[in-house]
Amino acid sequence: MKTRRSDRLIDMTNYLMERPHTLISLTFFADRYESAKSSISEDLAIVKRTFKNRGIGILETIPGAAGGARFIPSIDEGEARDFINDMVVEMSAKTRLLPGGYVYLSDLLGRPDVLRQVGRVIARQYIDKQIDAVMTVATKGVPIAQSVSEYLNVPFVIVRRDSKITEGATVSVNYVSGSSERIEKMELSKRSLKQGSHVLVVDDFMKGGGTVNGMKSMIEEFDSELVGITVFAEGSFAGQRMVEDYTSLLRVDQINSEDKTIHVDPGNYLEKVFDK
Repeated sequence: MKTRRSDRLIDMTNYLMERPHTLISLTFFADRYESAKSSISEDLAIVKRTFKNRGIGILETIPGAAGGARFIPSIDEGEARDFINDMVVEMSAKTRLLPGGYVYLSDLLGRPDVLRQVGRVIARQYIDKQIDAVMTVATKGVPIAQSVSEYLNVPFVIVRRDSKITEGATVSVNYVSGSSERIEKMELSKRSLKQGSHVLVVDDFMKGGGTVNGMKSMIEEFDSELVGITVFAEGSFAGQRMVEDYTSLLRVDQINSEDKTIHVDPGNYLEKVFDK
């Protein structure tokens, strides 16, 4: 049945946002709403303007018979900066300090509102890059990878430190832990990642970078390409990190176990993404 314009705009916006990076033809929308393509084009122009003005993302409109519209999620600098500053405050609480200089993150990375913003923020950095898969290591990086993959509309793969029989045949690599300097092993199912993939690595917390470096080696085993590394937070590290080119949303640079204080600053995300 024919749809009123107000209802059409709402449904069209929802349809596009649920299918990021997917080209939707004008013919599809015209049939869906029993409307002329000229009307659909006018509607898309409204959605495109609103997305841009609100910093929601980019609506690409492609002309021609094979054209249509594609929604690319994004976030503007102001909203990204506000989110990161909010996380600085949350992370600075004394109650987050754990033995060994680690910081408790599970509550933050279990909140849907935080994960949505983390996904948007990280996806924004790679808005113009080809990403075929998002990789992380079990377990705390999983919700981050899932959120990022949703905004990029690509699969996420989970590297494990021990194999599961349900994974089938696996590829394993040995890596040196950056903090303990021990030799450890990680594995990934051979079915998880296609050869030649462009892979984004994400994780929750990085100190020496050994785990991230191990994932880099895993990507090479699949004859694939590392596109970037982004972590939710990085901790201070006295030695030489095993990875140099990475992005962090937060930086935990001072931890005092005696008086249980944590000093947290924004990471290098804002300068790498917006101060170009």
